[in-house]
Amino acid sequence: MQAWRKLWSRLWPRLWPKTRSGAIGRGVLLGVFAFGVYSLWIEPASLRVVHHDIALGGKGLGRLRIAVIADLHAGSAYIGVDKVRRVVALANASKPDLILLAGDYVGGGPKGSYPPVEVTASLLKELRAPLGVFAVIGNHDRWLSVARVTKALQAVGIPVLENASLPIGNFTLVGIGDAYTHADFPARALKGVHGPALCFTHSPDVFPELPRACVLTIAGHTHGGQVWLPLAGRLITASRYGQRYAAGLVRENGKTLFVSTGIGTSIVPIRFLVPPEVTVLDLH
Repeated sequence: MQAWRKLWSRLWPRLWPKTRSGAIGRGVLLGVFAFGVYSLWIEPASLRVVHHDIALGGKGLGRLRIAVIADLHAGSAYIGVDKVRRVVALANASKPDLILLAGDYVGGGPKGSYPPVEVTASLLKELRAPLGVFAVIGNHDRWLSVARVTKALQAVGIPVLENASLPIGNFTLVGIGDAYTHADFPARALKGVHGPALCFTHSPDVFPELPRACVLTIAGHTHGGQVWLPLAGRLITASRYGQRYAAGLVRENGKTLFVSTGIGTSIVPIRFLVPPEVTVLDLH
């Protein structure tokens, strides 16, 4: 240990001498360290509820509060059983009329690195909303097993709408398969749907193909890029449209899309300026 201290005491003044360039070097080193601590620990371990008001005009959905839980990735960094319970508690506390689960309930790592989806489903069972709780399948769920994930959710009373629809009040709820894994069949999902539809899916890439009958489309999958940098924008969105549908509200060709930045992480356990969130949408 003493030898390391001596070596460090010799190297430090040479690498970052008491000059202007040395001060810059120390500043850069400190900045990199702070970025690492914040993006690898503080932000991905956080959780917040974010409210958005979305004006849809007289398109038939009426006033509606929707809680969206996207990309839970249970078992990924900082997403343990207690965190899932917090997600459920925050969603319920927002007093939504409807709760939509936008896919990717299992972790973003290799199989076996996340808790059984049956355990996660048992926690999601506690979600409460007068109009119900509904789910779609994400790409990670599909890579695990569509049948298994669907069975786990439906066993606790959460219907999975895989290219299917269900009338709810004065509108139809439409679940569309994941475009990232080529499981999206909008025509099948919307078959027999008349009047306004609230559509939800995992990947937003299906949005350009949807008809205007989808008054609002809700998606996840992108994680908001996980990292957002000034000028550079959102780094990796896993969307063929890049940053076009990366996060938030998009109005395009008379249609409206909202993409939740979600909760968990995938591949790299980093979030920077894209904190995990339970998304609450107030439609009016």
